Amino acid sequence: NCAALPETLVESELFGHVRGAFTGALNERRGKFELANGGTLFLDEVGELSLTVQAKLLRVLQSGQLQRLGSDKEHQVDVRLIAATNRDLAEEVRNGRYRADFYHRLSVYPLQVPALRERGRDVLLLAGFFLEQNRSRMGLGSLRLTSDAQAALLAYAWPGNVRQLRHVLAYASAVCDGGTIQLARRNPA
Repeated sequence: NCAALPETLVESELFGHVRGAFTGALNERRGKFELANGGTLFLDEVGELSLTVQAKLLRVLQSGQLQRLGSDKEHQVDVRLIAATNRDLAEEVRNGRYRADFYHRLSVYPLQVPALRERGRDVLLLAGFFLEQNRSRMGLGSLRLTSDAQAALLAYAWPGNVRQLRHVLAYASAVCDGGTIQLARRNPA
């Protein structure tokens, strides 16, 4: 998760480091690219990377060569990269916040995942999956949605996408009565 890595540690995490490269670098360490050599590396939230790190990643993607932080030695890697982001990277490029060359390197085979609100009855399939997880975790005999609750899930716009659905159902599972999740009726007065 690129968003979870502090800017000062991104290079070390991705490319590795040698002993003494920075305070606390007591041993040599291989980075994620070396560890994934011959396989696939998934970078989540790649839209959060700084322009400097994007340039270094571009070099690895183009040549397969990297240098550990603090080293002059080149390491050759063969890694397939899969990247995900919730940002519109084309827009980020237009606004100068993302490198165009790195964006084009990442966009070899783009896959657009539609927002949950655009996926119709998938909401109910996902809801069933999350309810089963909650049922198992909470040791309940069953968890089910009334037809009104199902209709409400389908009608909602889900700005938080799947994570929001998961959290709504976790809450509903914890407070439901007798394993049945129903639509709350509010008094209009």
